[in-house]
Amino acid sequence: MSACKRLLYFVKHRSLWTHVRRNVTTWSPVGAAFNARPHRRLNVFEKNVGLFGVPELSCPAGFQVVTDAALKNTERLVETACSCPPGVETVETFDQLSDGLCKVADLADFVKVAHPDPAFREAAEKTCIEIGTVVEKLNTNVELCKSLKILLDNPDVVAQLDPDTRRVAELFMFDFEISGIHLDDKLRKEAVALHVKLLDLNNEFLVGSHLPNRIARSAIPEHLHVHFASEGSFIQVGGLHADSPDDLVREIAYRVYLYPNSDIMECLEELLKCRFKLAKLVGYDSYGHRALKGTMAKTPETVMSFLQLLTDKLSDRTAKDFTMMRNMRKKLNPRNSELMPWDHPYLSGVLRAERYNIEPSLYSPYLSLGACMEGLNNLFSQLYGVCLMSEHPSAGEVWSEDVRKLAVVHETEGLLGYIYCDFFHRQDKPHQDCHFTIRGGRWCQETGQYQLPVVVLMLSLPHPTKNAPTLLTPGMMENLFHEMGHAMHSMLGRTRYQHVTGTRCATDFAEVPSILMEYFATDYRVISQFARHYETGQPLPESMVSRLSESKKVCGAADTQLQIFYAVLDQIYHSKPQNRSTTDILKEMQQKYYGLPYTPNTAWQLRFGHLIGYGAKYYSYLMSRAVASMVWKQCFVQDPLNRDMGERYRREMLAHGGAKEPMLMVEGMLQRRPTIEDFVDALVSELNPNFETFIMDSES
Repeated sequence: MSACKRLLYFVKHRSLWTHVRRNVTTWSPVGAAFNARPHRRLNVFEKNVGLFGVPELSCPAGFQVVTDAALKNTERLVETACSCPPGVETVETFDQLSDGLCKVADLADFVKVAHPDPAFREAAEKTCIEIGTVVEKLNTNVELCKSLKILLDNPDVVAQLDPDTRRVAELFMFDFEISGIHLDDKLRKEAVALHVKLLDLNNEFLVGSHLPNRIARSAIPEHLHVHFASEGSFIQVGGLHADSPDDLVREIAYRVYLYPNSDIMECLEELLKCRFKLAKLVGYDSYGHRALKGTMAKTPETVMSFLQLLTDKLSDRTAKDFTMMRNMRKKLNPRNSELMPWDHPYLSGVLRAERYNIEPSLYSPYLSLGACMEGLNNLFSQLYGVCLMSEHPSAGEVWSEDVRKLAVVHETEGLLGYIYCDFFHRQDKPHQDCHFTIRGGRWCQETGQYQLPVVVLMLSLPHPTKNAPTLLTPGMMENLFHEMGHAMHSMLGRTRYQHVTGTRCATDFAEVPSILMEYFATDYRVISQFARHYETGQPLPESMVSRLSESKKVCGAADTQLQIFYAVLDQIYHSKPQNRSTTDILKEMQQKYYGLPYTPNTAWQLRFGHLIGYGAKYYSYLMSRAVASMVWKQCFVQDPLNRDMGERYRREMLAHGGAKEPMLMVEGMLQRRPTIEDFVDALVSELNPNFETFIMDSES
């Protein structure tokens, strides 16, 4: 966008400019949009454009309308794909087929968990099931597969395909293969039935993993009742209360919340059996082998080597961390110094706060939501030449009046896409921070234009008040940067095909852009551009940022080891079946890969919701962090605002989505091919202290 156009934009939106008390700070349109409650223009004559501008979705019944239209379009495209001569048109038709279904399914997938109206959620859930069932049937459609196989089996035709088209064709064929296309009719029907059954089991487990547990009020001391929700003669426990300073509150929450539910236990056991059965049916040794094909790791054996090597390299540091926690436990409660699993999150926080004087409330006044959004806007402008611009949603376009809409505009390429920011706490809204793709980007042969990506970022932040904007803790700010990393991956990609756009890539690569953003969020050269006290306008002191960064290394080995334990458990669950319960497996892996004792009559695995979306891939967070660490240290640590490096990062890693092998993208950015040992060394070196921080503290 030219300076002239940007000026016109700001003039047009001058009403958004606000002054913080004492007239210290003047917010830009983006900052103003997030530091005040939205002022909706009431216009009874304004037409309801429907959710995300889809006219049919002005009411719940519209989901059936868009579903029927998508399925009718699917039938037409299947006929086209099966009849057109092998070539680029075949792949383009497959992508149109994928795009038509994803645009409905992805939107519904978001609405079913986020919309405040139960009727919308129910209609969206029905659409998800209907579309999901059709997708599973398409993945075992012999005629459809044959049209792709004819293309890929013809060397002359393949030679004429550009690299992106060839890779997308191969990815579509991979989808057919893992769904059992090569099986006879009977076994193929069995594969479809297993897929459909897994859809139900996945949903049942996810719902169950979030259900609270309850215990008789009389079973816990009366003075502790205030810490939990009441339900008649019962106390309801809906979480671990990991931050509570009261030992007994943490213990009660841990034992009650993780008490096994036999129905959910049965669901998980059946889910894992079905996954293994499906993997064997389509020709894999285990579900893990099936899930990891196409990732950076490629095999479960590589994942386990990575996790074991990391465990070995961290063992001494992990032991020291647990010793520190035990000593702190003894200091806080001399009568009971035994370290238990419910102590780890709390005591590591106490140790960080004590050593570095880290108190979130000291940071929050400098981190208003509007200031953080301005910081992101400045960062993207300097790295990529991109601006975030606040827009007023039309009537019916958003599902809550608290949702903000951002247009992402490049200085020369123009509008790149839209980000809907659902940032504020709402009753019945999921508490986890997430990124949803609503519509993927792709080049439309039908229109000759690029289909702009649309995403939603969902957080659960406190609302602004009359006296103050929404103030973020450092952790909230990092989560915001993390999720915005996913969003910009979607926005900055310009893939030819929707099937591989943005975050539609290998899971262990998809987290790299989001984790890399966390490094920007803790670098003073970035933070100093936006972190200002919302009342006085004073900048956040550099020493506070340095202490915050160093504090994360306190108990860092133990924190990483806990993640290793989760990742190993995920791998073992998705390996060959074992003649023992999931709880017995957890007990053994906890002892071997974590070290703190298993608590009898608990089943943490029943709260492990990542088993659904990240089945056999939970290790991805650790591997992605290793890659992000290497990219940061090699490419950005010298100058985090370097435009040339930002352009290279977009060109080598963000632009391709899943259209390029993930390791090739990493190699292109680092100019070398990293090994598993490199990944491990990168994670271990993250825990080394920065002695400049100690010097800075002693001088201040």
